[in-house]
Amino acid sequence: MPERGTLRAMCAMMPWLALIALVTALDQITKSLALAHFTDGGRIKVTGFFDLVLAFNPGAAFSFLAGQPGWQRWFFTALGVAVSAWLLALIWRQRHERLLPAAFSLIVGGALGNIIDRLVHGAVVDFLSFHAGPHYWPAFNLADSAITLGVGLMLFAQFRGKPTQSH
Repeated sequence: MPERGTLRAMCAMMPWLALIALVTALDQITKSLALAHFTDGGRIKVTGFFDLVLAFNPGAAFSFLAGQPGWQRWFFTALGVAVSAWLLALIWRQRHERLLPAAFSLIVGGALGNIIDRLVHGAVVDFLSFHAGPHYWPAFNLADSAITLGVGLMLFAQFRGKPTQSH
């Protein structure tokens, strides 16, 4: 039977694991909807600056290394698993805080969503496309959004710093 301190520590991890699961699930649900309603390259104009599309990105952010012959699929999968494991360890160490574990959880949830895509589809499924006139931002998905928000929160936490205590 686990000790009371161990149970308390495991319970402190539950909100962060739930956030990871929520982000991953929402990402996969929205990608499933995009896959069910679009063909590759299909596009629905929603506003003058936003479209829904279906695109497959075998590379990383901004299609980095997308033109490579296939090794990048496994490289980015392994990288996502390694970074997720490292961030889970950081969440465990800081499980009683709020901001950094939330940031790390968003990143892990997004990374897992994109890892699933790479394993199932061989590429990341993207479906959100913003543009200004004829100038398009690369398509992305909810996992990418969660990762970006997580990194932003992580940077905010670092720049915010800890309040100094004066004696």
